[in-house]
Amino acid sequence: LRQGLLSDALGTFYFRLAIIIIIMKLTSPSVVAALAIISQGACAWVAPSPGNSLPLSRRTQQSTPTTTTPLFMAEMTLDGVEIRGPITPLGNNVLVKVKDTLTATSGGILLPDQAKERPTEGLVVAAGPGKLHPYTGVRITNPIKDGVSVLYGKFDGRPVEYNGDECQMIRDDDVLLYYTGVTMKLEDVVPVRDYVLIELDEKYGEAMQTDSGVMIAQQVMKNNNPCEGIVAKVGEGRMASKGEFTPSPVAVGDSVKFKDYAGNEVMIEGKPYTLVKMVNILSTMKKEA
Repeated sequence: LRQGLLSDALGTFYFRLAIIIIIMKLTSPSVVAALAIISQGACAWVAPSPGNSLPLSRRTQQSTPTTTTPLFMAEMTLDGVEIRGPITPLGNNVLVKVKDTLTATSGGILLPDQAKERPTEGLVVAAGPGKLHPYTGVRITNPIKDGVSVLYGKFDGRPVEYNGDECQMIRDDDVLLYYTGVTMKLEDVVPVRDYVLIELDEKYGEAMQTDSGVMIAQQVMKNNNPCEGIVAKVGEGRMASKGEFTPSPVAVGDSVKFKDYAGNEVMIEGKPYTLVKMVNILSTMKKEA
């Protein structure tokens, strides 16, 4: 029935076309030859091929190559709302998946004075390329990369829920140090830029450590406030406006004195350390003989 309807439609079309040609007196051999070619092509399209009795729609489906439908990506959400793809932080922003600090480290962390922020650990999910200096336009490269673990201030950044996980969007300036692996080890930690990792007297850690491994606030033990120690690790230095680093004024092994309450205390492999900015280090001291 379908083929019959198509044939009737084509017949009507050619009948009208012939009338138009006659009226316009287009009887040249080239026009007649063109009409013949068109007629042969139309008949071949309407008539089924020998031995093929399938309907036109079925033959079209068979001639179309089959393609494998790709699997859909896992649903991604931000603060409970579905998004089209993964987050890409811009500038010097860093997306961090928050870790449970007490289970992530071997000895817990030190709680600094109430004026300071409690350090928090996290795993970097994604990091931006770095910010542009507001005056020179030079890009300040972000030292934090995807997949590393970082230590940052508890109240730094903005909390977000990404794919059901508790995350924090922070800046690279908020990061105190970074490391690879599950737990912090001295050989793996790297202070960020102008931070210096200073080893404190172990007596300080023993005096402040509770049975649970967490350090009590410094305001409870003001007389034991640490302001001296030995440099264990040094960052790259302070970043200048042209993207160059200013060398650190201290080196590993130096005995230093720094401002009160200027550090962010942390336990690494059971030993107390503090992270201090280079500008807060007051002086170096000679080692006692």
